[in-house]
Amino acid sequence: METIRLGDVGVAAAALRAAASLRAGGVVLYPTDTLYGLGADALSDEAVAKVKRIKGRDEGKPIHAIVADMKMVERYAVMNKTARLLAKHLWPGPLTLILEKKASVHSGIARGLETFGVRVPDNEFCLALAREFGKPYTGTSANKSGYTPMRSIADILAQLGDAACEIGIVVDAGDLPSSAPSSVIDVRTNNPVILREGAILSAEVWDTLRTEL
Repeated sequence: METIRLGDVGVAAAALRAAASLRAGGVVLYPTDTLYGLGADALSDEAVAKVKRIKGRDEGKPIHAIVADMKMVERYAVMNKTARLLAKHLWPGPLTLILEKKASVHSGIARGLETFGVRVPDNEFCLALAREFGKPYTGTSANKSGYTPMRSIADILAQLGDAACEIGIVVDAGDLPSSAPSSVIDVRTNNPVILREGAILSAEVWDTLRTEL
């Protein structure tokens, strides 16, 4: 396991090394605008399985992805009017949109599902990694399934235990401030459903839609 201190090497160099690890099928522990995440190639069955092993996660529970922008989203999922409005006003930020996947997408986090969950974080490293990697990578929180996400690398690795040996690179940005996870909204129809209220409150979502629709 290699540790990269973000403050020492800078965002560009860290993203370059992390992207190389993703291309090789590795898992990266990295900071976001909410929590630390476990990143792997979101379209690789093998890489996604590795993330699930690290978390001890139920095979049927969906994992969402980090993307650079709406243009990247549209390669893999359908952005309807509601999705575009929310993305326009609330991305980059702690908002995960559940979209209808495109028929050509059938591996990794999309295997066995009709959906493709994505977000664009308000975090310089996350965006640099998405651009450098050139496609989605997993955005699941770096915690043991069912356990509280931790804010420091040391606490995260201690919680994951022996499973942490499958992590290839750790991007250490120090202890992250307390934050709620991203809000998750299913926007496949004209009647969006808030599946999880997180850092973005439900009232802000509905106000955004009422103002624009």
